Amino acid sequence: MHKIALLLLSFVLLESSAQVNVNDSIQIRKIYSEALSNSPSYTQLRYLCKKIGNRLSGSPQAAKAVAWGEIEMKKIADKVLMQEVMVPHWVRGPKEKATLIVDGKVNKALYVLALGGSVATPKAGITAEILAVDSLSHLKKLGEKVKGKIVFFRRPMDATLINTFDAYGDAGDQRRQGPSEAAKYGAVAVIVRSLGLAADNYPHTGMLSYLPDVPKIPAAAISTNTANDLDKLIAQGKKLALEISISSQMLPDEKSYNVVGEIKGSQYPEEIIVVGGHLDSWDVGEGAHDDGTGCVQSMEVLRIFKALGIKPKRTIRAVLFMNEENGVKGGEKYAELAKLNNEKNIAAIESDAGGHTPRGFDFSDSPENFKKWMPYFAPYDIKHFEKGYPGTDIHPLEPSGTVLIGFLPDSQRYFDYHHTDNDVFENVNKRELEMGSATIASLVYLLSEYGVK
Repeated sequence: MHKIALLLLSFVLLESSAQVNVNDSIQIRKIYSEALSNSPSYTQLRYLCKKIGNRLSGSPQAAKAVAWGEIEMKKIADKVLMQEVMVPHWVRGPKEKATLIVDGKVNKALYVLALGGSVATPKAGITAEILAVDSLSHLKKLGEKVKGKIVFFRRPMDATLINTFDAYGDAGDQRRQGPSEAAKYGAVAVIVRSLGLAADNYPHTGMLSYLPDVPKIPAAAISTNTANDLDKLIAQGKKLALEISISSQMLPDEKSYNVVGEIKGSQYPEEIIVVGGHLDSWDVGEGAHDDGTGCVQSMEVLRIFKALGIKPKRTIRAVLFMNEENGVKGGEKYAELAKLNNEKNIAAIESDAGGHTPRGFDFSDSPENFKKWMPYFAPYDIKHFEKGYPGTDIHPLEPSGTVLIGFLPDSQRYFDYHHTDNDVFENVNKRELEMGSATIASLVYLLSEYGVK
């Protein structure tokens, strides 16, 4: 009884000092308590990772994940929608092979991982000299010297940037555009230093973007440790070559689905609040942080509302998007259907930054409109309400005027796992995952009560 009295007193003081509603503060406290006491999300994530595994679009595992998502949504939603979408189907094929040659002598085998969408090498593989490049502008300066070489993009992520997503964005041009830019000058293949800050042996895959009027050349990632080793050999004046073999291919598109669960609003049902993550993952690891955590957190929002008997004023949709990693077809399909059906999606929250400790939210525009709610989150150490990039799957909703919001967990460890064999269930912390669910659900609650104005 004493604890309850103190809790109520703290809410009264909060209300008087920050002009917040004590009833909303109490409801948010209940949301956190429910998420931290009764959540099935960690168990759901274990099943998704261990029983289904990685889930690249078009794969049998992706189809199993869709079926699983539909079953889970039916437990918590008033209505479940299956949005059909055609998705690309790229397959890696047999394990890639690479052998380093130093001063004309075979040195050692390297672990490489083809970038998503990469074409295959000839069956006999490719053997060529390695040419180290620091940036796309450096590549351009080298010009004809690139011809016949395997270009090694060696620029690391900037470790001095506190937000690791900023570092990822800055260094990512060499992965996304590097293969086509190198092909312009006659390169025969590309290897890229993985986009991660840890010194380890895990190559990071990820999507590349081929230009339509440039030859497509094979491209693979190497681990940060391997990249550091190559840098040392280059500094010693060694002549490096690589023999590499990749067997990937693009197959015809496959039919898949977005899984959508809905709780209808009690007062403004035509106003929709979306919360989502992407069900697909890359074909390595288990897709735990990217983005199994976002999927179970999105479903948890609906479950919490049901468990606490909260009747949202506005309609809430949890969306498990398909094909974020290599096409964004699910996000585009959701926006297309929303426009076709004249839906009013007033806000969309994306959870696709991992399941670590919650820090706050990024807003596509005008975060000041929502900073009035920051006092509600202060007891939970949620302090970040700033302008930033909200997410890939909800981005297609931007032209319709939807307020886009990205859930932001702590970013320091995310790129230790991102797009690697190391993105497994064991690297997700149960309490951090549940704290994130509660944080998202609390913002959804406020949006449901008061809208976006």
